[in-house]
Amino acid sequence: MDQAVFQQQPYLASLNSTITAVEGQWLEMAASIFYPRGGGQPGDSGSLQVNGDTFRVLDTEKTAAGAIRLQLSEESHGLKPGDSVAMHIDWPRRFRLMQMHSALHLLCSLIPKGVTGGSIGEHKSRLDFDLGEHSVDKQQLTEQLNALINSNTPITQQWISQQQLAANPSLVRTLSVQPPKNAQSISLINIQGIDVQPCGGTHVANSGGIAELRVSKIENKGRRNRRIHIVFAEPQV
Repeated sequence: MDQAVFQQQPYLASLNSTITAVEGQWLEMAASIFYPRGGGQPGDSGSLQVNGDTFRVLDTEKTAAGAIRLQLSEESHGLKPGDSVAMHIDWPRRFRLMQMHSALHLLCSLIPKGVTGGSIGEHKSRLDFDLGEHSVDKQQLTEQLNALINSNTPITQQWISQQQLAANPSLVRTLSVQPPKNAQSISLINIQGIDVQPCGGTHVANSGGIAELRVSKIENKGRRNRRIHIVFAEPQV
């Protein structure tokens, strides 16, 4: 099994696995449903259950070598390589992040300009665009965004090679973050007929899985940059 189970099964909230390495608070697993922070999306939190004991997972990251590791809330956990564990992500938090991440891809489809930055939060998120003289309206964007959500469009993942990506440079919308150059294959998120771009994050399966949103603020961040904030129209639990 590939270590990054979340890429193939983003809706999987629990999984049995085995600890392969321990370094203080940090544990590596043979397989992980915990998403490591990256691409603007925070790392997953949750818990591990081992022999009747529960350990809190604060964060998840990817090492320089590409391994996914989980940060426990304490170092004196007594866990060791070879221990079997039951992994449980904080699903309500993850699902809010999945909705927000997919919503930002929808926002990209509405603004045909380069993305210069972004941040995904479980209650509010934002993208920065190099708009130049292009103008945007908060109310109009809100209406367009929710129309795309209500279109119930499938959101799928596919994989392409580095050569295919190099032959289609327009797929990359982000000016500040590029897909990894050393990866054998690149994940594409395809919101059918609306948006397609490289992305390693977790997403909902259908645009209709995103709760109603609104554009809360548009900020001027320089002569050309505009920062667009989105929030859920109603609190999500």
